Amino acid sequence: MAPQITGFVRRRVTVADGVALNVAVGGSGTPVVLLHGFPQTHLMWRHVAADLAADHTVICPDLRGYGDSDKPADTGGQAYSKRTMAADVVALARALGHDRFALAGHDRGALVAVRAGLDHPDVVTHLAALDVLPTLDSWEVMQGRSAAVGFHLYLMAQPPGLPEAMIGGAADAFFGYFLDLWANDPNAIPADVRAAYLKASREAVPSIVADYRATATVDVEHDEADRRAGRKLAMPVAVLQQDWGAALGFDAAGRWRAWAENLEHRTVSCGHFMAEEAPAEVVKSLRELLAR
Repeated sequence: MAPQITGFVRRRVTVADGVALNVAVGGSGTPVVLLHGFPQTHLMWRHVAADLAADHTVICPDLRGYGDSDKPADTGGQAYSKRTMAADVVALARALGHDRFALAGHDRGALVAVRAGLDHPDVVTHLAALDVLPTLDSWEVMQGRSAAVGFHLYLMAQPPGLPEAMIGGAADAFFGYFLDLWANDPNAIPADVRAAYLKASREAVPSIVADYRATATVDVEHDEADRRAGRKLAMPVAVLQQDWGAALGFDAAGRWRAWAENLEHRTVSCGHFMAEEAPAEVVKSLRELLAR
């Protein structure tokens, strides 16, 4: 049996024409939406979601293009923009009866969360981002030999065809590489969850590549427009990050502060998959954020 979040109910919710998201919902109380990262699904939140569900309605979708959610073809270069994916999240919450909600994202999900906060400031009450920089800043800080850590960003930014063929030809090796490399504690992702991540990813190569390609194209354009306009995140923001800012020679907290004045930035000592490696610390930070 495929792993599940204990006590949560799985649903499919239509969020756009021809696009429905797979979502796990549990608990009751003020709503919190949790967005997963790469190469994962909503299952990455299984520990955090179960804790928050004690006093919140917790909504854990698979992003469009991932997991069991729909994977529309990216014919115009917009289907996987973070603006489009953020609109999915707002539509999902509204379909479940919530006009306002707190939002937390990890990795790719954090980029969607930031875009939702910028585009829908009247909807997102609190925002948390786990182990990522805003899209525009990510491209600005990667340079020289240190940029090798982001080789996958450059690979998937290439025009359609070659990235999909290369990754699809060795999907388990490609996605498994990141699960192994980015986890300080290999036991944090048990075998059944790892198998679920690999299966979901190998079945979603074109849409995952399209998601990353958008981050090198249209998402940068949207961030640049916001920077020119001086648009910032208006809600309380919490960022949890490894110390890779110092390692790569930039001020991560300063980068975030340029986007969010009401910011709590915290460095954590676990690996990239912090919701699975250090769930208690993530829960503590989210609860502190929700109390702000």
